[in-house]
Amino acid sequence: MAYVEGFVVAVPAANKDIYRKHAAEASTMFKEFGVRRMVEAWGDDVPDGKITDFKGAVKATPDEVVVFSWFEYPDRAARDAANQKMMSDPRMEEMGKNMPFDGKRMIMGGFASIVDEGAGGEMGYVDGVLLAVPNDRKQDYQSFAAAHAALFKEHGARRVVDAWGDDVPDGKVTDFKGAVKAEAGETVVFSWVEWPSKAARDAAWAKLMDDPRMRDAKMPFDGKRMVYGGFAPIVQA
Repeated sequence: MAYVEGFVVAVPAANKDIYRKHAAEASTMFKEFGVRRMVEAWGDDVPDGKITDFKGAVKATPDEVVVFSWFEYPDRAARDAANQKMMSDPRMEEMGKNMPFDGKRMIMGGFASIVDEGAGGEMGYVDGVLLAVPNDRKQDYQSFAAAHAALFKEHGARRVVDAWGDDVPDGKVTDFKGAVKAEAGETVVFSWVEWPSKAARDAAWAKLMDDPRMRDAKMPFDGKRMVYGGFAPIVQA
């Protein structure tokens, strides 16, 4: 299963094309460093929450859009080696000078996959999710996530990934723990569902909400602090 470097960023809506170009050009370099797959997905259906939400996670302003993105590596060793190369490559320093977003509010961290179901491949839409799960419920969550992955696939999802926080640093302005208001003894989970299209995703959710296997499942985490939204991929490399 993949080792995941997850990111959430607030990007000015007016910079969408610039951001896409910036990310697409950077993907070649990241692949050179060892990234196996890179996805950048633009916020499309990102609701406001009562306690937590994606906008609050990155302190997005009204003129900004949330981007949900990730790198996939074969394992943590590959990811750590890639980060070492990035830190010493002058191209990274130059790229940092021209970021079309506020890097101080970007949240990032490393996550070890505990569920990775489906063939994946090119996708048309993605549901992104962040959770805080009690450490002593990790096995319960893995079972819960695996059962839901089977349901998502039954209703048309191409791939479902749930990744357990493994290297999730504290940030000065924003971070993953703050995004889900993680408490002592909880770990952040970075998760996504890949769909062939937004229409397929919307049709699937209409059925999933009526499916008793989904509706009646007991969540081994605080659902009120779950962060979720729908995103349209703008870079897949």
